[in-house]
Amino acid sequence: MRATFHLKTLAVAIATLSVASMSNAAGLDRSGQDITAFLQDGTYAEAVYTYIDADVSGYDSSNGNPLDNTYKKGNATGDIAESYDFFRYGVKTDINDTFSVGILYDEPFGAAAAYSGDNNFVSKGDLDASAISLTDSKASGFNDARRQAGANQTQAIASQTAAQRFAAQAAAATDPQVAQGLAAQAAAEAANAKKFAEQASFFGTAAAIAGAEAGNAGEGTNVEVRSESITAILGMKLGTDKNFQIYGGPVAQRVQADVKLRGLAYGPATGYTSHISPDQDYGWLAGISYSKPEIALKAALTYRSEIDHSMNIYEKYPLATTIGGAERPPRDLPIEQVTNMELTTPKSVNFDFQTGINPTTLATAKVRWVPWSDFAITPPLYNEVSQGRYGPNGLDLVEYEDDQWQVELGLAKRIAPALAVSGTVGWDSGAGDPTTSLGPIDGYYSVGLGAKYNVTPEWAVSAGGKYLWFGDAKGQLPTQKLVGDFQDNDGYIVGVKLSYQGE
Repeated sequence: MRATFHLKTLAVAIATLSVASMSNAAGLDRSGQDITAFLQDGTYAEAVYTYIDADVSGYDSSNGNPLDNTYKKGNATGDIAESYDFFRYGVKTDINDTFSVGILYDEPFGAAAAYSGDNNFVSKGDLDASAISLTDSKASGFNDARRQAGANQTQAIASQTAAQRFAAQAAAATDPQVAQGLAAQAAAEAANAKKFAEQASFFGTAAAIAGAEAGNAGEGTNVEVRSESITAILGMKLGTDKNFQIYGGPVAQRVQADVKLRGLAYGPATGYTSHISPDQDYGWLAGISYSKPEIALKAALTYRSEIDHSMNIYEKYPLATTIGGAERPPRDLPIEQVTNMELTTPKSVNFDFQTGINPTTLATAKVRWVPWSDFAITPPLYNEVSQGRYGPNGLDLVEYEDDQWQVELGLAKRIAPALAVSGTVGWDSGAGDPTTSLGPIDGYYSVGLGAKYNVTPEWAVSAGGKYLWFGDAKGQLPTQKLVGDFQDNDGYIVGVKLSYQGE
């Protein structure tokens, strides 16, 4: 006779798996936007604390020339990933045998990175060394770079004047051969004018970057992104046996961020600072689930919408006029400003599955998809400065090449009436390589272990941990310049959970 194993008998093993799962993923993903608290039977509540410590280190590029994208191994960056923690809360109850309600809190998106030490992501303040690096040793120091910029500018003006004179003489000449010769001289002088102007810009930009670099001596590149989300869910069970459920509800999301770009790695953008003020906007969630308690089977497919934010942003770009004013009046580009920025956090799809294997063993699977290739952070001043060199669309501060796929498989085993243990293996595709220098990892592989102890039939304490092997990645600027190489990195996650499950 086939054994049946009711969900209640396996409850001690279920929630164990979600203590430290689906965390530290591609892009800015953090919590995995888990909704399994709402899928529990009866009245359920949980409070989860997660701590993440990653070691992300590599080497900068010794190529300081902002016009050359070639990577050349330089100095060690040290560990740039700052440890961080976050909370997740959830409560759910059944109104009757058809309707259920729940409220979930999590911190879905975030980033925390800080550079320090002797590398090109930290402002050193050495004018001469910076000028030498930025010019590939074509200048012997800061003053030499300024001298060469001035000399080339003088030559450019002289050649342009000569080109105009020869062009005018060619137009006035009556002898075709003379006119042709004068026109050739005009073209040659115009070419010289362009060459000298480019050299003047090259040395002048190098001197300007070195000066901006010195203004932030000792400061390192730093980024911090924080978010919070509250989701209200209403579910309705369908069918004779109430096996199917449709659910949905509104989502309130709050986002804020701070960015500092420092060091020669960022070229003309060194010294850039932005503060994105907290903004709260709204989206929605919808899903469908199926359950078969006889074999402890549950499956749920959940869609979360994009959320559009309109937020105030303060920006300071020390070289905005120098770099962005080449093709427009310099007065059009302020060095600092407060304005509005549009930001859209990505939609996502989560699939959660579990089934009993025998009366004491549960198998689980989680799959998550996030289209990070559609996501970008585009600060207005940063973008406007880049338009003169990179076209009318300019550059994004942060963007990703690929979408994220994340898979986690697990087993939970009840080894005593009040004790269960679990194990997981996971994979994250990452969001592309090369990727932003503000978060240079390309996905991961993971293994995890957990345990849950029922203090009473209703109250339980869970603890778990996970070890992650990060994928190697090159750090790349929006200009496509490679500025870092990050390999052989890892991290760990630990979490604890207090949960209550009643009838």
